[in-house]
Amino acid sequence: MQRQIVDYALQRRARLSAVHSGRTAVADVCDASPYLLRAAKFHGRLSDVLCPICRKEQVTLVSWVFGERLGQVSGSARSNEEITRLATTAEEFTVHVVEVCRTCSWNHLVQSYVAGLPPRSTRRTRRVAK
Repeated sequence: MQRQIVDYALQRRARLSAVHSGRTAVADVCDASPYLLRAAKFHGRLSDVLCPICRKEQVTLVSWVFGERLGQVSGSARSNEEITRLATTAEEFTVHVVEVCRTCSWNHLVQSYVAGLPPRSTRRTRRVAK
């Protein structure tokens, strides 16, 4: 189901290193929008990872779907069940998984991948007259 998976663990580690060393302010990384926090509450799933900033709760994973053929669904948060259903009916789309702490507003893109049916070929075939 998932293909072209990109993991952002190195980028996450670099960002946390910058915060812990004082090169980046905590306020610069704890800036989740109210929309993201709401999506975490209603569409997210709790992870096993403790928030690396406040260490008060486990981060919530929120999956966002994007695709030309998704219509109004594109750009919205979806549960894993909804993504699985979309993957069986919709043409190729991208899923971005964001971790967010609902306490301190830490957020970071942790993974992206492609799901859905392969795109239909737009190339026409020629028929040769006999």
